[in-house]
Amino acid sequence: MKVLHERVAGIDVHKKMIKVAIRSPGDKPWTRKTEILTFRTFYGVLRAMARELRRRGVTHVAMEASGVYADPVCYALCEEDFTEVIVVNPAHVKALKGHKTDAKDCARVAELPECGLLQGSCIPAMELREVRDLTRYRIKTVQARTSEIQRLDKALESAGIKPGSVASDITGKGPTAMIEALIDGERRGAVMADLAIGHMRTAGKLADLSMALEGRFTDHHALMCRLSLDRVKVLDAAVADLEMRIAATTTPWQREISLLKTIHGSGDAVARAWIAEIGPAPHLWSGSHEKLASRASLAPGSYISAGKRRHGRTGDAGTYIKPVLVQAAWAAIRTRGRLQARYNHLVRRMGGPKNPAAKKKAIVAIAHTLLKIACTVLKTGIPCQDPGEDFYTRREAPGHRQAWLERQIQKLHPGCTITITISPPPDPVPETALTPGA
Repeated sequence: MKVLHERVAGIDVHKKMIKVAIRSPGDKPWTRKTEILTFRTFYGVLRAMARELRRRGVTHVAMEASGVYADPVCYALCEEDFTEVIVVNPAHVKALKGHKTDAKDCARVAELPECGLLQGSCIPAMELREVRDLTRYRIKTVQARTSEIQRLDKALESAGIKPGSVASDITGKGPTAMIEALIDGERRGAVMADLAIGHMRTAGKLADLSMALEGRFTDHHALMCRLSLDRVKVLDAAVADLEMRIAATTTPWQREISLLKTIHGSGDAVARAWIAEIGPAPHLWSGSHEKLASRASLAPGSYISAGKRRHGRTGDAGTYIKPVLVQAAWAAIRTRGRLQARYNHLVRRMGGPKNPAAKKKAIVAIAHTLLKIACTVLKTGIPCQDPGEDFYTRREAPGHRQAWLERQIQKLHPGCTITITISPPPDPVPETALTPGA
């Protein structure tokens, strides 16, 4: 195979040490040699390693993505004047079974890029990494809050108290006041139900609440509920603080955030998560929305063998951006428009509204559509305008079909003028001409 880069290095990263393989021309013509070096992962040692590679004439460096362990190695390499430093997906350089050692791993990482067979992952700018750290920490904090609410509901259910059977959110103002009354010693269901506010004060709701709030609530249940409520308040404050910090950090991309918020289902949290995970200009590095959808695990997989397609499941990547887009999709289909019409069409095609699997598949497809819309909005700078819930029926109209065909012809022959002439129908043939022997 043709060697494109004469001197390259491949790095196998670990927590306490790294293995470096240097590939260079051999002593004889048309040969290559590999030298294996070992370094510790202290930052000063990593900087010395980068200088040593430059001294040996290395121009291209490749390394596996190993989470936080790869970050300091990448930073140290970027301080030197290498032609290219790439961080690659470990699956692309996976060792064969029974042939895995650290030395072989780093040598394999070096052999592939010297022939141009590896493509590096996108490394965002430092300011985007800071936003990403904050948005991911917010996601983890929200998840911790949800877990604490589930513990609170579990303690109430254990005592026979069931506000969750009547109220949609047991941490709302009304349910929280009822739980506080329980902790303070109140046991009369009707008295606690009278603390309800808003739409829960209807006659049927109050009667259900009165029954739901009567149970076997002991001092131990009161202690567990108090611990959970206090923890939820702390996490609420942490989420609010993180949102303020994220808003301040994302100020340079306020224009892009405003554009993303014009999409149905997208608010501040979704728009800022997009900026952190994908960036303000995804079209500049991904090339197309298909690659971006594959990275976010929103595109169906392709597994075809012997002319048969085995499955089309999505992957496991997009750990942070995929749930955000799916959440936005659930919000988007609640508004009448193109996305809701597409969701209903997909559900019917995939098994019907009574099939939970059909709804899950359809919502992933809607998330994929949201990703494509976001890419277009950021590329063009034009706010999203929903074409309406009759978009798919209008698209099949004769006039719309004719306009689409004209655009396709103009793409093939730019600058051409298209003239459509509709000829009158031919005169009908007289019946006598159709009679045999006439």
